[in-house]
Amino acid sequence: MNVLALDFPPVSHLFEWPDIFFSGTAYAINKTALIYLAAVVITGVIFTLAGRPKQSLVPAGIQHVAESGIVFIEESVVLQTIGPEGRKFMPFLTTMFFFIMFSNIFEVIPGIQFPANSRMAIPITLALVVWVIYNYVGIRSQGLGGYLKNSLFPPGVPVALYLIVTPIELVSTFVVRPFSLAIRLWANMVAGHLLLVTFAVLTQVLWSSTYIGAVGPFAMLVLMTGFEILVSVLQAFIFTILTAVYIGGSMHPSH
Repeated sequence: MNVLALDFPPVSHLFEWPDIFFSGTAYAINKTALIYLAAVVITGVIFTLAGRPKQSLVPAGIQHVAESGIVFIEESVVLQTIGPEGRKFMPFLTTMFFFIMFSNIFEVIPGIQFPANSRMAIPITLALVVWVIYNYVGIRSQGLGGYLKNSLFPPGVPVALYLIVTPIELVSTFVVRPFSLAIRLWANMVAGHLLLVTFAVLTQVLWSSTYIGAVGPFAMLVLMTGFEILVSVLQAFIFTILTAVYIGGSMHPSH
């Protein structure tokens, strides 16, 4: 009786990549950094080309992609969470959505197959940027005293309950939000990456021993790949819409 040996790579190997350029220096570049660089370049190229003069009145190609993305963020995110005055945040929210989406989608690109946001550095950095922005917007819109009052002492709450509500709001608004944003994005991409690697290893091992046995894991690998494409877009959307919700809440405390 043959026993199949699953040579599953160590988890550390799945998320740690050796330096590719400038190895051993402070400017070392690895696979994760290249993916982020590619996400920045792709996002920049799309909107640079789409913004060229003398574009067709009927969007096509890159122009259609850019305009569809802008309309989607405007109608499904900004107007739904902030309102018309939130259009001034459109460049930031649209850029962040595309950057996160492209950083995620490399998970299913053959030869790369790694979601850059499965490393915590950029998710937490983006979350801290969001934290700074919505707090700045709140202070600018309401004043420091008004912002703290409306954040820590929500109107309509009985005074006796402030002993419980105020500490909760303090932790939730000023501590938990950035970490929840970062961890949600990071954890989903880590989980998806582990699932794809698991089914890929199963497919490889079973294919080498019995072709028929590899059909099930391969079908699941294909299915999970399609699912991870959806998750990559969905996580970018969730991060973006929660950012808009936090900004809208800072501008409109009554909401």
